Amino acid sequence: MNRLFIILFLSIVITSCKDEKKSSPEVVENIERSATDSLIFPDEKHFKSLKQITFGGDNAEAYWSFDDKQLVFQSNNPNWNVNCDQMFLMNADDTFEDKIPPMISTGKGRTTCAYFLPDNKHIVYASTHLGDEACPDAPLKKDGKYIWPIYDSYDIFVADLEGNITAQLTNEPGYDAEATVSPQGDKIVFTSTRNGDLDLYTMNIDGSDVKQITFELGYDGGAFFSPNGSKLIFRSSRPKTDEEIAEYKSLLKEGLVQPTEMELYICNADGSDLRQLTNLGNANWSPFFLPDGERVLFSSNFEAERGFPFNLYIIGIDGKGLERVTHSDTFDAFPVFSNDGKKLMFSSNRHNGGGHDTNLFVAEWQD
Repeated sequence: MNRLFIILFLSIVITSCKDEKKSSPEVVENIERSATDSLIFPDEKHFKSLKQITFGGDNAEAYWSFDDKQLVFQSNNPNWNVNCDQMFLMNADDTFEDKIPPMISTGKGRTTCAYFLPDNKHIVYASTHLGDEACPDAPLKKDGKYIWPIYDSYDIFVADLEGNITAQLTNEPGYDAEATVSPQGDKIVFTSTRNGDLDLYTMNIDGSDVKQITFELGYDGGAFFSPNGSKLIFRSSRPKTDEEIAEYKSLLKEGLVQPTEMELYICNADGSDLRQLTNLGNANWSPFFLPDGERVLFSSNFEAERGFPFNLYIIGIDGKGLERVTHSDTFDAFPVFSNDGKKLMFSSNRHNGGGHDTNLFVAEWQD
């Protein structure tokens, strides 16, 4: 789902108090809890605890298996012998400060947006490896503006947890990526340029019965199903003026989009009852339904004056009840709830020593 590449700087000092004289299991547990809680910024009341999972590179889009026992995520950590984003597998209680997770993509091309299938034994993800086994260029700016590349060599594949590709779900010309699976286990939603624009499509989990569900000019992407599978939430940058339309079309011809102005849209799973959910300005994206299905958690910089920070916010599906969740001075995005609703995985620049690394964090969620 294409990361928003932003150079962010912040120095964070983490402190914790330890009593060297006490070493009982209870005291050790309290010390560990204190260390993890020190990752939580003031007013982040929805986090009962917070644990850092990765410790270098850019790590994002970590998605839970249906049984919540494992996650799949993408990383370009150079210490893991990759040159651009590849897919890695982790157990729910893993951390990777001193070890490397198993890679379950091919190691060829660039990959994005892996998601578990309901059997917990396979994933879907997009990869460019059929177009070229080398990492494609990743332009970050054009004419001084942030851009995302939309590689026309992306197609969507199924792989097992040993990394073996078992099926190819798309083979149309153009971009096919950003696939996520309904919690009901029956449908996949994805973004494609097969009609010349960036629209949402659904298909069965075997790739059959492909249906276009959005039709308006603009980038519709990053879609997720509601917990009962009846609705979709997604981000969209929909140009309105003649100048915006011309710029959008020009960039798209070059395989690029500009993600700096995006709002959230919601619709039924078949595309009906489409409506704009946010009207906040700047970039509102990476939405994910809360377990109740009545609220959405998303990342936004609408309160920022210079493009950052990005923080997490909650909004009701009726457009009411906007609430700020994180209070970072850098970047928080890609929030994903476990299927039991007890944990939240997200990506953040917090606690990275003021560098550029984006790491995974898991929080115990409290409403």
